[in-house]
Amino acid sequence: MFSAVIFDFDGIIADTEPMHYQAFQAVLAPLGLGFPWQEYLDGYLGLDDRDAFRRRFGAAGRSLSDGELKELMQHKGLAFLRTIAAGVTPYEGVVELIRSLSGSLPLALCSGARRSDIEPVLALLGLADSFDAMVTADEVAASKPDPESYRTALARLQEIFPEVDAAATLAIEDTPAGIASATGAGLEVMAVTNSYPRERLEGATWVVASLSGIELAAMPSTSLRTPACA
Repeated sequence: MFSAVIFDFDGIIADTEPMHYQAFQAVLAPLGLGFPWQEYLDGYLGLDDRDAFRRRFGAAGRSLSDGELKELMQHKGLAFLRTIAAGVTPYEGVVELIRSLSGSLPLALCSGARRSDIEPVLALLGLADSFDAMVTADEVAASKPDPESYRTALARLQEIFPEVDAAATLAIEDTPAGIASATGAGLEVMAVTNSYPRERLEGATWVVASLSGIELAAMPSTSLRTPACA
């Protein structure tokens, strides 16, 4: 059985990517840097705000100072909060899965989003107290696909629960960047096809279409065997 589970946030817990896209456009369009939704899916999904703004400015051949980046991120964060005020839709089965595991298995959240973006959504979904540890973009120097965020999440869980073993810890992800980050930290991965088709989720131990009905207690941990797709 798994000794711990670490959940990604955007694309796993809530369908917030369209809201992030809208918030980015609210900030970038007035600067002449807006871009279509498909471009966001192809080139920005899975990036934290820092890397997304840097990529967009770089693609346009425009410089971006640290001070300007900080200001853009603040504006984007406010735009995101305005967007989620209308409500947030969780992915099927995820709230039930988290509630079934919380309190019986060490749980962490590991996201490329900022804490100020995450906490209001968790509160809206009634999951504010469900995780034993949380790592966000504010707390790491390098976001996914770098393994730093998952290594940090694992270390925080181990501080609380010394019995947590990396090889028996499951990450639940939806992007190639997230899979690379988790496997780079020595974790097994269950990938969900919420954001990418199955063929783009190589490297995951399991690939599933939904978290609805998933019973992790019935899935023995293994050392990155051939992916079993469900």
